[in-house]
Amino acid sequence: MGATSTPAYDAHADWYEDFISGGGDYLRRVHATVAALLGAGDGPCLDICCGTGAHASVPAGLGWTPVGLDLSGGQLRHASGRLPVIRADATVLPIADASLPAAMCVLASTDLPDYPALLGEVARVLRPGGRFVHVGVHPCFVGAFADWGRHPNVVIDERYADRGHSFDSWNTWGVRVRVGAWHVPLADLLNATMAAGLGLVRVVEAGPGGVPNLFGFLAVR
Repeated sequence: MGATSTPAYDAHADWYEDFISGGGDYLRRVHATVAALLGAGDGPCLDICCGTGAHASVPAGLGWTPVGLDLSGGQLRHASGRLPVIRADATVLPIADASLPAAMCVLASTDLPDYPALLGEVARVLRPGGRFVHVGVHPCFVGAFADWGRHPNVVIDERYADRGHSFDSWNTWGVRVRVGAWHVPLADLLNATMAAGLGLVRVVEAGPGGVPNLFGFLAVR
């Protein structure tokens, strides 16, 4: 599902297909958050860093025509059965300027070393009034700095300020311990969105037990 200079998910594509397909309540929350932000529409919706295409049903159910883009050929093997796909780098989109009515990036911001570059490309390819939906792990509560082992108590440490890449995780079975993750603090994420020329319309949080593990926003060009 990530797009980086090296497609880290190629070695884990089959595992990830099983992992995300069995997402249960978490995946339902992800999809509900995407749907609430994206809303109904028509025309193409570019699913950036689409991975296995696990989220394609959401824009399709809202009237959009989803098109997936990812760098990982292993992931796209699975995605190609769910939506049309393009193999490309998310930070260099092979899309014409001001041509898309909608785009989304779901559960992938931690897979890119330069998420602001993706946001800049989104702003370039969206037509005026075009919508962009971001849904990812919550920058304040999910990361190498967060221990969910005693949920509903979540312990946060000083590594929140570390913007690097880490394989550290409170669990030993998830995505992070396999491919690692880049941390984008909340302020960095929102400031980069506005710096790209996208206007924030709505921000949402979702999660179990009163502590949000998902963060999303709708922005327009």
